[in-house]
Amino acid sequence: MSAENEALMALLPHMTRLSATLSRGQLFEKATASAGMVLDRPAVTILVILESAGRPLRVGEIATQMQVAGPHVTRHLNGLEHRDLIERVPDPDDQRARLITLTASGQELIDRYLKVIRGWFADALAPWSDRDQRDLVRLLGRMVEDLTVHLDAVVNDKGSTT
Repeated sequence: MSAENEALMALLPHMTRLSATLSRGQLFEKATASAGMVLDRPAVTILVILESAGRPLRVGEIATQMQVAGPHVTRHLNGLEHRDLIERVPDPDDQRARLITLTASGQELIDRYLKVIRGWFADALAPWSDRDQRDLVRLLGRMVEDLTVHLDAVVNDKGSTT
């Protein structure tokens, strides 16, 4: 194994640990409780996706980001709409289609949740220099994008597994 491959393989245990840390149920429960929310993880994920996009999205776009099928998202959207956290609006490019957007209540709720999460990240990374924090965001973002594209190709049998 080359030194380059060894360095990349050393990343895998860190990514596994990070994934487990971020996926802990107790953290999700603590964050939602701190934000005064009573929603399940998929519903919160949808709200985060909508907030991050900064624009209304199609159901398929949300499903793609969640890596699930459209009907799974639609089920959750119905519950969020019933709670007045999202609304369906006409697609200006196709009047037959609908886009999903946050309502004012949904925006306020997800803002509270993200404030909790951002506080945790800010506290954990406070000892880091501004440059180290910027480098982390840049490199992690680049890695996630490149890895997502590559692994999507692998799953769809369009890419190499080596």
